[in-house]
Amino acid sequence: MNLPLFMRDRDGIGYQAGLLGAFTLVAAALLVSGDRITRGPIAEREAEDLLASLSEVIPATLHDNALLANSMTLPTADAPLIVYRALEGLEVTGVAFEVVGQGYAGPIRVLLGIDANGRVLGARVLAHAETPGLGDKIELARDDWILDFDGRSLADPEPARWAVKKDGGLFDQFSGATITPRAVVGAIKGGLETFAAHRDTLTASAVLQTQIDEQVTDGRGTAR
Repeated sequence: MNLPLFMRDRDGIGYQAGLLGAFTLVAAALLVSGDRITRGPIAEREAEDLLASLSEVIPATLHDNALLANSMTLPTADAPLIVYRALEGLEVTGVAFEVVGQGYAGPIRVLLGIDANGRVLGARVLAHAETPGLGDKIELARDDWILDFDGRSLADPEPARWAVKKDGGLFDQFSGATITPRAVVGAIKGGLETFAAHRDTLTASAVLQTQIDEQVTDGRGTAR
């Protein structure tokens, strides 16, 4: 087979560029193929992990619905908030959503469950980069500190006591790592405040929510 001159000259720039381009195309094809193959399993695993976390902050006895299938998006000043709602029949018994606090080493993501009366059902840390042996006590696997939020509300304790003890609050801090628990306390309190501000929307029954959705859409299903 007669190759172009630049492909026959292995020491030439054209040959080297062509060879590099070929390798690049093959690598790109392999990456795209790998992404397509793994995208589905990764999404399934993420859904399984999220469902496991939701089951820790919303007891199974409080709902008869599939939590992942009953989410809603709540517009907030910062960013849209995905809220998972627990239902018994058509009545909302609880909600769960993610709150974020700024820890010593970066953001601390916490999944917060709240019942229809505004009390904490549970809180679990989803991700953080805090110092091992110090800040990681916010994880239930390391310490039961996070369980002290169970049953709390904005009125229990009173707002001024929603802080670590070093700041005059109710909640324990960790020796050598006050910033970490302070961030979690603040994040959970902020989550309760968000719930209180949007309680009517978040706890509207499934029937009422459907009516609300229909009111904000026209006959073609597009937002007015």
